[in-house]
Amino acid sequence: MNEQVQNRDLLVRFIDEVWNAGNIEAADRYIAPEYTIHHDPGDPWDGKSLDFAGYKERVRLSRAPFPDQCFSVHDLLADLDRVVMTWHWLATHKGDFPGFPATGKQIRMSGATVYYLKDGLFTGHWQIADRLGVYMQLQAAAR
Repeated sequence: MNEQVQNRDLLVRFIDEVWNAGNIEAADRYIAPEYTIHHDPGDPWDGKSLDFAGYKERVRLSRAPFPDQCFSVHDLLADLDRVVMTWHWLATHKGDFPGFPATGKQIRMSGATVYYLKDGLFTGHWQIADRLGVYMQLQAAAR
């Protein structure tokens, strides 16, 4: 199996295990000791570098209002040191999100993420996501 295919498979496992299933402790097997969020507008961690504990806290806090969240991967493009993923996200708003008490409504979002790799570990990402659409859905659900 070539390295690009291995990198794509690694990303799919990471998304399924850590982000979709919420197995936060498994992040240690996928991310480097320093993980940098190079670009992710609207994300409180945008521009920051995180250690293992910081990354796990990011996953925990991100999943708390949407514990059943699921990323559906649409396209994967891989190079030797990066994998680009386009995705759709679906989640139920079950916990409080800043400014929005839980509504029980399903929320959708889409985006694209470039994950950077070194020595088989993710070192960071560059992402665009429809966070404005999420806020609009939360506002509508709160009415």
